[in-house]
Amino acid sequence: MAAQISDAVVVDVLRRVDRLATPLAARLGRPPELPQTERDAWWAHRVSRVAAGVSAVPRFAGKLADLLPLQNTVGTAVQSVVVLGVAGEHGVTGSAERVSLLARVLLDRNLPPSEVAPLLVKSRGTYRGEAFGAAEERKGARGAVRTIWRVARLLSRIDEALDARPKGKLRHRLLSNIPVVGVAGGYAAEREGLRRAAARTAAVLAEGLSAPA
Repeated sequence: MAAQISDAVVVDVLRRVDRLATPLAARLGRPPELPQTERDAWWAHRVSRVAAGVSAVPRFAGKLADLLPLQNTVGTAVQSVVVLGVAGEHGVTGSAERVSLLARVLLDRNLPPSEVAPLLVKSRGTYRGEAFGAAEERKGARGAVRTIWRVARLLSRIDEALDARPKGKLRHRLLSNIPVVGVAGGYAAEREGLRRAAARTAAVLAEGLSAPA
């Protein structure tokens, strides 16, 4: 059995995911007039229209996608935008809190902000250029796709921990194993995964980030 990925490695990766995906979530722009009760769900629907198709594309290869570090990394990258969007709705602005939330929702890993903060201090500023890329590449629709792929590249470093992310319905995941038509199953599974990621994020925030997982 492979050794568990250390907290330091997880925090270093999620710290960079946060710094890259939070501006993208801000650019998606929720309508200000939307009622509070609908805001969390809006993120799942909005991001699913923008990016669930991107996360389902690896399923064009059917079962072969499971042999490549694509499905989990791209799917988790898209879900990270949902998590951070919902976090913004609940007034979560601190880096340690956002990284803690990403770890809890996407990795099912209980890392309270108090444990995350010291690790952020140790790694702050590392690989900034690699994570962000050129500023012009982060603008527009193409910039959004590039951002998701950059986040996916970061997440590939902890790929073995990504199986804990929210997933779609079993029947859709089974359909996604079929070449070509697996795109439809993959898209449906990723949309449901995004909805569950939004719901799990809201639930964790309601309980408190320091509560046991």
